[in-house]
Amino acid sequence: MFKIQEIREIIKLVDASSIDEFVYEENGAKVKLKKKGNVTEVVAPKAEVVVAAPAAPVVEAVPAPKAVEAPAAVAPVEKAPVQEDADLHKITSPMVGTFYQAPNPESPAYVKVGDKVGEETIVCIVEAMKLFNEIEAEVKGEIVEILVKDGQLVEYGQPLFLVKAE
Repeated sequence: MFKIQEIREIIKLVDASSIDEFVYEENGAKVKLKKKGNVTEVVAPKAEVVVAAPAAPVVEAVPAPKAVEAPAAVAPVEKAPVQEDADLHKITSPMVGTFYQAPNPESPAYVKVGDKVGEETIVCIVEAMKLFNEIEAEVKGEIVEILVKDGQLVEYGQPLFLVKAE
C-alpha cells in the first residue's frame, strides 16, 4: 500500500531525473510513471492519476482500494482579510517542497507581517529533496500577509506571501 507522500516523493525524483519511465510494485500495488511531454501518469490497481507537470508535478489522488491513501485534509491558514489591491505582489513557490520561515528552529523568522523587504531580501526557505532553497522577495515593499504555515508542504506556483509593492 502506498501513501500519498511516498507517491509525491517518487514523482519529484522521477521529474528531476533523466529517466522517461519508472515502475514500482509492492504487495500487489503498482506505481507506474511515464514522462510524456508535460504529463506524468501514476497508475495503481483500478485507479489512475494523471498529473499535469508545468515545471514540477502536482499530485491529485484518486483513491483505489488498498492501493493509495487519500491525503489528509489540510487546515486552512488563519488570516486577516486583505483587500484586493493592484499594488499587492504575490511571492510564489518556485518548486514543490516544505516551507520554512527561518533558517533553523532556534532562529527568528526571516520576515513577518509589516516588515519592509527589497528585491533580494530572503523571505523564507523551501526545502526540496534535502536541498534548502532561499526564496527572495523579488519586489520592494512591505509584507502584508503570510499565506502558509511554517513546515507546510507547498506546491509549485503556490502563493507564499502578499507584498504591498512600493
